[in-house]
Amino acid sequence: MNQWPIGLSTGCFYQRSIFEVLDGIAESGFRQIEICSFPKHLDYHQHDMVREAGERMRALDLHPFSFHAPFADHIDITSLHEPTRRGAVNELLVACTAAAAMGVRNIVLHPGPEREGRPPQEEFLQHMNHAADSLNMVARKCQDLGVNLLLENMLPHLLFGHTSDMLYLLGQIRECNVGTCLDTGHANLAGELGTVVHKLSGHLKMLHANDNRGNYDAHLNPGEGVIDWRWLLGELKTHQFKGSLILELAGNANESVAETLVRARRAFDYLVEVGPNN
Repeated sequence: MNQWPIGLSTGCFYQRSIFEVLDGIAESGFRQIEICSFPKHLDYHQHDMVREAGERMRALDLHPFSFHAPFADHIDITSLHEPTRRGAVNELLVACTAAAAMGVRNIVLHPGPEREGRPPQEEFLQHMNHAADSLNMVARKCQDLGVNLLLENMLPHLLFGHTSDMLYLLGQIRECNVGTCLDTGHANLAGELGTVVHKLSGHLKMLHANDNRGNYDAHLNPGEGVIDWRWLLGELKTHQFKGSLILELAGNANESVAETLVRARRAFDYLVEVGPNN
């Protein structure tokens, strides 16, 4: 028996419609999934499409554990330009509404923009305060919708790219339906994997499980990079983690759906093999 449920992010199929891949995911044995918000995969602005996706998942007995909120250069909840910030928050509120309509339990959100570098301290603090205000609006919407908001640790070269930034923002959110998602690849590149489970343990609800070789965010299968998964899963058990492991693997345009799912099942089996119950 697995210590924790192991699911699959549909992000590895971001260039395909969600309706092309759900049957194969179910047939390959996965039950929990995270839904990717890439427009070509699922246009969460289209109510009929969102409703149809929810119905299809229920028919296949697939459980949407999480929905990855959209992230892009223009979706900046920290922006010093108020119309940009308001537009970004509104985009996230639409995504949260779509997630709830599909029966999703958790919204995973990058708390900062997809922008490199850290500005001077005074400006950085302005960005941080705007992010906190924006996240409170999103968290209230999630509370009303009955879903949880999970902040994800970001890549280290981005604004808010370290665990300390995310923990500060977490402390600024007034709602109680908020936790964290640990992206193992991001934490490895930030050099924080050794301490991050301990730091996040009280708030940690899920993992984006992926590997890399310490040079870039490759989204390799667990066991194909440099992360010590036996140790990491042992850390999760030590800190009484009770969430899910969601495989967030790279997409490959040259693979068929079936080939990608073979790769995903190999990752699933590896995590079971090295898990603390074995």
